[in-house]
Amino acid sequence: MQKRILGKNGLKVSAIGYGCMGLDFSYGHKLSKDDGITLIRQAVDLGVTFFDTAEVYGPFTNEEMVGDALRPVRDRVVIATKFGFNIIDGKMAGLNSRPKHIKAVAEDSLKRLGIEQIDLFYQHRVDPEVPIEDVAGAVKDLIGEGKVKYFGMSEPSVTTARRAHAVQPIAALQNEYSLWTRDVETNGILALCEELDIGLVPYSPLGKGFLTGAMNKDTKLGEGDFRAILPRFTPEAMAHNQALVDLLIQIGTEKSTTPAQIALAWLLAKKPWIVPIPGTTRLDRLKENIGAADIALTADDVERIENAAAAIQIEGDRYPAQLQAMVGR
Repeated sequence: MQKRILGKNGLKVSAIGYGCMGLDFSYGHKLSKDDGITLIRQAVDLGVTFFDTAEVYGPFTNEEMVGDALRPVRDRVVIATKFGFNIIDGKMAGLNSRPKHIKAVAEDSLKRLGIEQIDLFYQHRVDPEVPIEDVAGAVKDLIGEGKVKYFGMSEPSVTTARRAHAVQPIAALQNEYSLWTRDVETNGILALCEELDIGLVPYSPLGKGFLTGAMNKDTKLGEGDFRAILPRFTPEAMAHNQALVDLLIQIGTEKSTTPAQIALAWLLAKKPWIVPIPGTTRLDRLKENIGAADIALTADDVERIENAAAAIQIEGDRYPAQLQAMVGR
């Protein structure tokens, strides 16, 4: 697979990464640990070198799965994980980015992953109770100790990211970005990445599954599927937003590709330092996602997609109010 560079210090990763969260967390269904390990290793065999996890996924079990899968090929892969939540009795209990906590999380993540260095350590969400300079300083200390290689942040505001970058250069920002979630284009994040040479790692690049064309207004979300609380996944919103999927299907048909591949190829065409991390629990979907790296959209293709998408008003916020309040801080 083609490679891309995240950040000015040269973190080289596959053009498409793998978001591992959904293997055993959030979507109401989970693979066994053995099946998850098998799928992750199949991703490596198919050319993926960039894998994303977090302590809060499970909690903890996702890191353990990813570590067991990737240790045998450690020299071939980049492993990203995250800190920033309190986890009490197996549940998220608010934010915690105090330096002492960050360093404890790093130690615990290293043990669960079974590795000696975290390649990319993201702050999962900005903690308004802790100065971002202290957060960046704690990660800088971990980098100095050789326990972390690169610093990242997820969903910060431009101001916060800029302040953090002044203390410890940020290699990558991980924000939601897709054809139906384009906030980074208007809130300054995309421009900041260009200015400061920071990579952008879009999570949910397929709209949490909706942009694949596999869902519609009649889709029943299973027990434990967090999409059930998201405004965009009500039957009414999905019926309205089907127009965007229909657009992707149309363009995909013209190019003999799938709507998911068009959605990913669009992201790849936007900037050379954008690396989406779609997730899946199925080998056929994994191959489909990876295949998007071979689809080269022209500037005219991108313009056509964006012009058509601009005429579609997306219905529903991406998060309910309490979760939306945690982004852009």
